[in-house]
Amino acid sequence: MMALVEPLIPSLRRYARSLLRDQNAADDLVQDCLERVISRWHQRRIDGNTRTWVFTILHNLAINRVKQAARRGVHVTVEHVDEAAFATAPAQEDRLHHRAIVDALSWLPEDQRSVLLLVSVEDLSYAETASVLDIPIGTVMSRLSRARHRLAQLIDEGPDRSATAGAVLRRVK
Repeated sequence: MMALVEPLIPSLRRYARSLLRDQNAADDLVQDCLERVISRWHQRRIDGNTRTWVFTILHNLAINRVKQAARRGVHVTVEHVDEAAFATAPAQEDRLHHRAIVDALSWLPEDQRSVLLLVSVEDLSYAETASVLDIPIGTVMSRLSRARHRLAQLIDEGPDRSATAGAVLRRVK
């Protein structure tokens, strides 16, 4: 086994360096490859080419390492990272804004809501929206304009205040 594998080590190192472009990582890869070759020597084909088998093992290990590194990301020690990298923006405000949009959508009239959802969410063109709703394109544009304006109003004011904004309380004796 050693007579067949040992002459391959310089070639394995060159190939590993070309794959990983890092000398230390390439040396680790060759070490792992040689460990696997030794532990699985009994699994090789007797009539097969040892060089091809060993290079296949090295290549597969390299591919696995590259994929694993892509999943894990770059390794950085805690001491060398800026504190701002650990900070994340709070998500509560985004959820509140999302909730306000969903609530405001429920306050829109059905014709405006359907046009707004088809154009903005489903990404249909005005012509496609007009075809789906069986209305003229001009009607789609006007309903969309009114829906956007009303939605912005509802989000800014809130549905409860906007519904009662024009109402005047009177005193009855």
